[in-house]
Amino acid sequence: HLHTTREMSLLASRALHATRRGVLHALRAAQPVLRKGFATQSSGPEVSLYPGAKSAFRDTLAIVDPLQSAPQECYRIMDKKGVIVNEAEFPSDVTPEMIHLWYREMTCLSLLDETLYSAQRQGRISFYMTNNGEEGTHIGSAAALELKDIVYAQYREAGVLLHRGFTLEEFMNQCYSNTLDLGKGRQMPVHYGSAKLNFHTISSPLATQLPQASGAAYALKVTQQKDRCVVCYFGDGAASEGDAHPAFNFAATLDCPVIFFCRNNGYAISTPTKEQYRGDGIVSRAIGYGMRYVRVDGNDIFAIYNAVKAARAACIKDQRPVLIEAMTYRVGHHSTSDDSSAYRPPSEASLFDHDTPIERLRNYLTSKGLWDEAKEAALLTGLRAEIRKQFAAAEKRKKPALTELFSDVYDKLPNHLQEQWEQVKEHVAKYPSEYPTDRHES
Repeated sequence: HLHTTREMSLLASRALHATRRGVLHALRAAQPVLRKGFATQSSGPEVSLYPGAKSAFRDTLAIVDPLQSAPQECYRIMDKKGVIVNEAEFPSDVTPEMIHLWYREMTCLSLLDETLYSAQRQGRISFYMTNNGEEGTHIGSAAALELKDIVYAQYREAGVLLHRGFTLEEFMNQCYSNTLDLGKGRQMPVHYGSAKLNFHTISSPLATQLPQASGAAYALKVTQQKDRCVVCYFGDGAASEGDAHPAFNFAATLDCPVIFFCRNNGYAISTPTKEQYRGDGIVSRAIGYGMRYVRVDGNDIFAIYNAVKAARAACIKDQRPVLIEAMTYRVGHHSTSDDSSAYRPPSEASLFDHDTPIERLRNYLTSKGLWDEAKEAALLTGLRAEIRKQFAAAEKRKKPALTELFSDVYDKLPNHLQEQWEQVKEHVAKYPSEYPTDRHES
């Protein structure tokens, strides 16, 4: 309802007086603890009232050099030989059946990489990225999550999808961009996505998923979905991108239930970490943003499982972010477009020849009498046969119809896109030898 100008002035005046009374009342109430801008305490050091930071005072000058501080410790419970170094930390809810499944999934991922990497080298698919050496970060973290949790990945987390139920057929269809590809051939290979599995489609530009994950976590918070969280995977290189700052800052200041999971594998393509940052890895960022954090051995699948499970519980209970830095090593090249021998010596990579997540877990299983050479041979034979079967089937399927280039955005195709479609048809008809449309759905 509308007020006259006089009535509005009276209302504003009364509001101003009420505000002044409230401020005066607050100042009188705070008077016993106010003294020249500083807080006093009944005991202990004097603490500043500056809104930027609450800290105790010191009367001697010291310029702090963080490089002189000891690095954050790295949590692990299984050493390189597969020996549990602290039985009290072994996850009590993990059964031998679960461990066998994890080992099978990591081995499957490795063989999938072997097949599709070779296919790219033969010109049968256009691009591929392997996961060699980082399988434990995928399976260990995925096992600690629930399917309702929302995943934002970078491009080297295929194992997370595999554990969630993405089939070998779906992996192959995506890499071949055929008619059964969920993305309808619009994405590069390894840019997977699945709405059913709450796994957002991977995007090529680096670090775009970071602020998106913070936003999704905030959406869970404001809609009171307090039984799930968001998990955002990224590499050490993505943490050097500009998108990382707003993602961390928004998540921290808005108290968003998101797990930032960093795979620190030592390289951003060819750029080593020593050229990316001077601080103590990625966990040091969490301190500056006021986030909780843990550094964990990424080749220890049990430590990864424990860390992510604890982080998930903390995120959901307290509705705050947690940063996990998984220390690992990228055994393979960055992608099929990369030759890692140009920037790292063979002697460096050889340090991890016998310390991969797969070999470490195999050592554990063998030491417990749960694995042997016969079981290993049977597993490899069975997995290779299934992978080759799905590979052959995906390769034979046709590509999506050209009309899919313009579908799924507008309910009715607008004029400018209709014109582009007509131009596509004319161009393809003019150069039929360059565009084998018989390989596409009509």
